[in-house]
Amino acid sequence: MKGVTAKNPLLTLNNGVKMPALGLGVFQSAPEQTAEAVATALADGYRLIDTAAAYLNERQVGEGLRRSGIDRSALFITTKLWMSDYGSERTLRAFEVSLRKLGLDYLDLYLLHWPVPSDFDTTVAAYRIAETLLAEGRVRAIGVSNFSAKHLERLLEGTEVIPAVNQVELHPFFIQRDLRAAHKRRGIVTQSWSPIGGVYHRNPSAAPKAVRSPLEHPAVVQLAQKYGKTPAQVVLRWHIDQGLSAIPKSVRPERIAENIDLFDFALSEDEIAAIDALDTGVRAGANPETVDSKTWPIKADE
Repeated sequence: MKGVTAKNPLLTLNNGVKMPALGLGVFQSAPEQTAEAVATALADGYRLIDTAAAYLNERQVGEGLRRSGIDRSALFITTKLWMSDYGSERTLRAFEVSLRKLGLDYLDLYLLHWPVPSDFDTTVAAYRIAETLLAEGRVRAIGVSNFSAKHLERLLEGTEVIPAVNQVELHPFFIQRDLRAAHKRRGIVTQSWSPIGGVYHRNPSAAPKAVRSPLEHPAVVQLAQKYGKTPAQVVLRWHIDQGLSAIPKSVRPERIAENIDLFDFALSEDEIAAIDALDTGVRAGANPETVDSKTWPIKADE
């Protein structure tokens, strides 16, 4: 798998920074497994690693980065600010903590983890601090996660920098067509969390009754058989072929290697449309309209 990263497309963000299209996510990766997963992914050709303060594994991500021996300039590291640290002084302190845990001098991408519709002023205040960090060169790009088109409009009413990325739930059962169109109009890259539908393992009741996962749907299985690939590889290719960024999570070496072994085939427009047709319009994750720090009272240790 060495050298695969040369085939991993680079997406150009709206400020000119280039980001690998495919990366490793570490949401719900246990701390004791995270460092090895990160080091394994980097050895297999990944260069984008996505974490968050609320994942409680930033230290271990940093350990994996150091263990890899890969030059910092070749890596693209993302972390996210948790809602309880939205504001001004709290945001700056939380950024410093994340940087220290990761053992880095700068971040490639810093995201607000969720909008807080019930207290959007603090969301805006946090993003303004991110704008300052960008201006100071402490981050190369800034963005958001789980924002709806309406949230993006509200954010831009009180800020200057258009988010480079919006990381949202996106998979064949929830394709977010309208939000992606809103992103395209503003030059925002759409990044998919739970890109192969792993969210249904946490919320199986949200899955369509016929199948529990996009990986089990006949439309995906048939394409996997056609191309000699796994259903997961087909779904990840569906993201890549549409110019999306995807950050599948795994701590299993064989799955980490499998997820990046998808640059030797491509789906046709008709095949992409066939997977698009699986859309239910129903999210399986949390609703961004109702989330706040009380929903998940997470506090990252310092």
